[in-house]
Amino acid sequence: MKDVKGLKRVAIAGFGVVGRGLAKALVTKKDVLIKRAGDYRIAAICDSKGGIYSEEGVDVFEAIRIKEKEGRLPEELTVEDIIDRIDILFECTPTNVETGEPGLSHIKLALENGVDVITSNKGPLVVGYKELMKTAKKTGAKLMYEATVGGAMPIIKLVKNELAGNEVLSIKGILNGTCNYILSRMEQEKMPYSQILSEAQELGIAEADPTYDVEGIDAAAKLVILANSLMNSNATFSDVERTGISSITPEAFEIAAMKGYTIRLIAEATRDELRVSPRLVPFNSPLCVYGTLNAALIQTDLAGEVVVMGRGAGSSETASAMLSDFVELSRCGSK
Repeated sequence: MKDVKGLKRVAIAGFGVVGRGLAKALVTKKDVLIKRAGDYRIAAICDSKGGIYSEEGVDVFEAIRIKEKEGRLPEELTVEDIIDRIDILFECTPTNVETGEPGLSHIKLALENGVDVITSNKGPLVVGYKELMKTAKKTGAKLMYEATVGGAMPIIKLVKNELAGNEVLSIKGILNGTCNYILSRMEQEKMPYSQILSEAQELGIAEADPTYDVEGIDAAAKLVILANSLMNSNATFSDVERTGISSITPEAFEIAAMKGYTIRLIAEATRDELRVSPRLVPFNSPLCVYGTLNAALIQTDLAGEVVVMGRGAGSSETASAMLSDFVELSRCGSK
């Protein structure tokens, strides 16, 4: 990475909802970011259908207009085409927990070429965390991934920086905002799962195909990242015991409430197991949060129990985490 006083050339790979939200934030927050991270320009944007490059800096809002009108960017441009012309790659392509692609190849290429990477893509870290970190260490490039877990909830840097020196004994939390929204509504309004899911889809909180969220796949992917990066595990996605929320009924909430509990999809990592499943949560627990909030309870050997929470879904929340990594890169100094 260039010296904090030098101009950093950045590129965005993936120009869907997350990529466009990040691009807007890099422009609208530029005055603040320059003071904290040094000057930069967005030199390139690309996705699976096209791209755009400008040595003088891309007009982000024009790129967004073209993408939303035409469905693609104007140039035939890939990450491979621009890797030797950038200093930082923001990797925002869709998550694939089976292969990690296309993000895995993008991140490998960047790190191998000494380009720092900030990613929101869980797939590459689920599939190849150890390999990617080994490559980063070899070349001196940095790989930052706060946005892969918990949206705006700052868990990765909290543990690595503020809790440095602590051993993490376990992590237990709510790591999927869509599931938490659905379960919250079921608890409060006593409506069936299918009806709440349909409303969540209409509001854009749940996808047209909600499987990734409601079957616990997203939470399991995040749990693998947390276990590997914060607990020095060597976990894979298949190591996670996983149960979704589709079988939960309003009656289950009524029975739980009689005993002082609600029901939430809890992801838990210990030294012995990784598990994602609906569980009883006391009403007075810090994990009894509502709406799209995420929350995590981190058990450490020195600091004891530490709780963190934040909004876990949305393009602006993801952009917030990526900008935090961008500022952190400037603190790391040059390679």
